[in-house]
Amino acid sequence: MTVPPGRRERKKAATRQKIAGTALRLFLERGYDAVGIRDVAAEADVAVTTLFSHFASKEALVFERDDDFEQRLTRAATTRAPHEPLVPALRHEIHALVRHCTADAAAPIWRMIEESPALREYEESMRLRHADSLATAIATDLGLPQTTTACRAIARFAIDAYTLAREAADPEAAVDEIFRMIEAAWEVTGPARRA
Repeated sequence: MTVPPGRRERKKAATRQKIAGTALRLFLERGYDAVGIRDVAAEADVAVTTLFSHFASKEALVFERDDDFEQRLTRAATTRAPHEPLVPALRHEIHALVRHCTADAAAPIWRMIEESPALREYEESMRLRHADSLATAIATDLGLPQTTTACRAIARFAIDAYTLAREAADPEAAVDEIFRMIEAAWEVTGPARRA
């Protein structure tokens, strides 16, 4: 049974959401480079130290759901039903993430990211971290002693599927096409026989 968050956790989450929402609004209104950390803190009515206790960098403000996405991906690998194959579970989660990121409301955010070298670089490092976490989760779920090349490759392909599909004319079809290739590759690897 899940214990509901206490008052302190709820307040902390609300402050984090307020800061992220304020930052995103300011970035979209004025431009990412035109807004500083102090601007965000002042507009959100928090101290700069409070902002940094929730977000490690200015770039992290844009990717506020980063940790949630990473956890969703690793849970897709580790909490699937006992006989559910790995690749379809990952495909299902990537579909959900792509739907979220291709919604009409997300278009201005992705345009802002594409226009900013700092945000593109941050997103790339975030994707690599997600792939590492997913590879570790896959290897752990399969009972492998270390993250194998196959686990790392499949994790990278899954993360790249998200990025490629997000940019495609038909994101849903792109996810399916990419995952057919991922599934074929996974089928010929040793760990796939356990997944």
